[in-house]
Parts: sequence; structure tokens; C-alpha cells
Amino acid sequence: ISTYVFKEKIKVTFNDVRNAVSNLNSFLQEHITGMNIVQIFNREEREFEKFKEINKEHRRAHIRSVLYYSIYFPVAEIIQAIGIGLVVWYGAVGVLGMEIEIGVLISFIMYLQLFFRPIRQIADRFNTLQMGVVSSSRIFKLLESKEHIANEGDFKPARVKGNIKLEKVWFAYVDEEYVLKDISFEVESGQTVALVGATGAGKSSIINLISRFYEINKGDISIDGHDIREFELDTLRKHIGVVLQDVFLFSNTIFYNITLGNPDITREQVMYAAELAGAKKFIERLPGGLDYNVMERGATLSVGQRQLISFVRAMVYNPEIIILDEATSSVDTETEELIQESIETMMTGRTSIVIAHRLSTIQKADKIIVLHKGEIVEIGTHESLLELGGHYTQLHQMQLKTMTI
Repeated sequence: ISTYVFKEKIKVTFNDVRNAVSNLNSFLQEHITGMNIVQIFNREEREFEKFKEINKEHRRAHIRSVLYYSIYFPVAEIIQAIGIGLVVWYGAVGVLGMEIEIGVLISFIMYLQLFFRPIRQIADRFNTLQMGVVSSSRIFKLLESKEHIANEGDFKPARVKGNIKLEKVWFAYVDEEYVLKDISFEVESGQTVALVGATGAGKSSIINLISRFYEINKGDISIDGHDIREFELDTLRKHIGVVLQDVFLFSNTIFYNITLGNPDITREQVMYAAELAGAKKFIERLPGGLDYNVMERGATLSVGQRQLISFVRAMVYNPEIIILDEATSSVDTETEELIQESIETMMTGRTSIVIAHRLSTIQKADKIIVLHKGEIVEIGTHESLLELGGHYTQLHQMQLKTMTI
């Protein structure tokens, strides 16, 4: 009974210990990565106080586990002592009355010790055992979580034309708090379509749905007349090249960050794609060229250089559909001009969807779609939208005013 009670108590405590360790590791990883921000804003002491609070909770959880051990072991010792005492008392009476031999009494005392020793050993190893149980339960919970994106399609075309169509698409990240409402538009093969609007209008959500990072709530999205859910997921994403605003690079060579370890891509293909994207010159100037190690998250490269690598990464797979999510918003004017030339080269013969805050970068688009609070409010070319005098005109005038200032 005492062992069962101890097991239940220590299980909860070790769960708290694992959670505390998780919080501690997360805090350390985040603050080591963001160390520059902490130092720039002179927050070292305040963040250190937060660390001490998290560490205190970690210590308190450990102390609770030690407390249960310090209670359990004396209880087990007392029960064992009582058991031996009762055997000696009962056996001594039997021995004196000539009913029990002395050897039988000694045997039972040894049996008692053999009985309690494994229980003590289990308790001694319960620390490691319970840590494993708690850790494995968290791992199994993750493994048993259901996949949100069901990969049930079997359509695997070698190439696609790139005709994209959205019909009455509704989407919400949480319940029915829709961020996209009744979105319908078509991008014909080879066309360039720009999505503009204020932050939170739903632009990035649209490209996430086309790549099937999320499932739509209502409506349909099709490519070349086939619902995207009919496509095998890897095949669908193979035909779509995405360049994001926030470029993630692994702590490895430029060649690895472009190919992501794909053995089918040669160095010649990478350099050809780099030339198309305007990145060949800067790569050749680096020590080791393609073998240059960019360090963690590309720390040894500028923002513009990281962005150019992301262009090469998208181009090397030769996708039929290109999606640019504010790809020039974090670069200087000189690099932006270079990237604009690369973008024009990339878009040639491909279906392109461009998200941009800088309206100057999308004036040549075949179609501009203006989003506001998850709804399409205007569709047209740059000139036709300016003539309407609506949302697009307001955005254009605001940017002109900012540039003048």
C-alpha cells in the first residue's frame, strides 16, 4: 500500500520535474539565440531574474520528489522492522514451546529480508524508471497526435501548367474566426498576380493554403482543374517554389542550404540557378564558394545575401509556380534592384503570385488583388485600380507620402 501511494505521488512530481526542465531549456535556448536583443535593450538583469524564477520551480519540483523518498524509505524500514519483530516474537514462543525449530525461525527472518529487499531496490530505481515513463508518455502523445494535413491524394503529374483557381474559399486558424472570407480568383498559366493589403489582411494565409500547409474550411482550390487534395503532397509542393520574407538557413554550407541534401541536384545546376537569381557573383567571392559555412541561421551573411540564397533554393527545383512572400521587404535598395531583375527572370514562363508591401515592385503585374480584413475588395491592373480611387489608391498615396518624407 505504501509503495502504491509513493508511486502515484512520485509520478506527479516527476511530471512536474520534466515540465520544469522543458521550460528551463526553452528559456535558455531562446535567450541564447536572442542574446543581442537582451544586451541592446539592457535587459540582462531582468531576464536573469526570470531565469532564477524558472530554476526555482525546477528546484522545488526536485525537492518534492526527494521529500517523498525521505518519507517512503523510513516507512518501508519501519514496516520491515515490525515484520521481523513479529516473526521473532511468534517464532520465539514456538521455539520455546518446542513447536518450531530454530532453523525455521531463522529461515523466515531471511525470507522477510529477501521479500523487502527487491521492494527497496525498485524504489531506489524508481527515479530513473519514472523519469523514463514520464518522458515516453510525452513522446507517445506527440507520435499519436493526428496529422492535420491528410496525404490521401494519388495524382502525381510530372509537370503542371500552373493554372490556379480559388472558389469561395473560407479559412480560420481558430474555430470560426475566419481570416479569409469567400475568396475567389484565378491565376492563368504564366500570369503574375500580386496580393496587396494591410498587415493581417490574409495574404500569407492564401499562399499557405495553396501549398497545403493548412486545410481550407470551405470552398475549393485547384491547379490545372484538379483539386489540390487530389495531388500527392510531395508532388504538389515540388511544383511550387516559395520564397519567404524570413529566410531560414541551416548551420551548413551554401550548397547544402540550396539543395537541402538532395543528391539529384548537381553543383552545375546550383550555379546555373544562382546566375539566374543574381547570386552567382557574391557566392564566388565567398571563401570556398558553395562550400562556405553560413553558421547558425546564416549569421555570417547579410539579410540580402540570405534572401538571394532563398531565391536560388526555389529556382534550382525549376518549379512551374513561384510564390514570393514580401521577398524584398528586408533588403537595401541596391540589393532590391538586383532581386527585381532576378524576379523578372524567375517569373518568365511561370505562374507567379507575389505578396508585396512596396507597390512599386508589382506595378507590372497582370492582375493586382487588394485584400481587406480577409475579403477581396478590388481586382485590376495598377492603372485601373488607381482610377477607382479606393483601397489601392490609399495604399499608393501613403507609400508616396512616406517616400517623400
